[in-house]
Amino acid sequence: MAKVALVTGGSRGIGAAISQALKAAGYQVAATYAGNDDAARSFTDETGIKTYKWSVADYDACKNGVAQVEADLGPIDILVNNAGITRDAMFHKMTPEQWKEVIDTNLTGLFNMTHAVWTGMRDRKFGRVVNISSINGQKGQAGQANYSAAKAGDLGFTKALAQEGARAGITVNAICPGYIGTEMVRAIDEKVLNERIIPQIPVGRLGEPEEIARAVVFLVADDAGFITGSTLSANGGQFFV
Repeated sequence: MAKVALVTGGSRGIGAAISQALKAAGYQVAATYAGNDDAARSFTDETGIKTYKWSVADYDACKNGVAQVEADLGPIDILVNNAGITRDAMFHKMTPEQWKEVIDTNLTGLFNMTHAVWTGMRDRKFGRVVNISSINGQKGQAGQANYSAAKAGDLGFTKALAQEGARAGITVNAICPGYIGTEMVRAIDEKVLNERIIPQIPVGRLGEPEEIARAVVFLVADDAGFITGSTLSANGGQFFV
């Protein structure tokens, strides 16, 4: 029977590419989303991947949502923590609400989602958790103290949890994308994109969502069982760790 994969924020952008790549690789896939009903409906119609609506910032919603996915598809073997938001502002102008919203979704969301599947993975002696962090969690970014802090926290979470899961057959890894050609990034002013962003990327282009998706498919495969606690940088050579 096909393994079940759950992708948070899985109906748009990088998440949509991950969901589709996992389905193509033979997994049963469920995708969560937080707010855009029309986009989720279109995604399901186009791909056949069922979508579920809840906020990863809400612990009880995650617990109940995971229970519903498992009732529909079976035990979750693979969790991809992809959901994330930005609330950018220079720090002297950043509000407590902007800080909290980003931390709650981009960092606490990993706790909420992973906590809901962890016991089952331990009991079955198998699991794959992939956390989508960011280049800005590695190097920082002006105007993103909240986002950079959360994404750096994702990496610490990955390394600690990998040590706990190893003997239970659970791997926990992170991917740090650079600038990826999602709808959000391509909406940046063309002059800014071409003169300030792309020149920083040695390969000379934006990444594609499918390139991140292929990295996820690799990390969740049975053959990747010896890889855990790792951070895979996918940024076109923009930043080296």
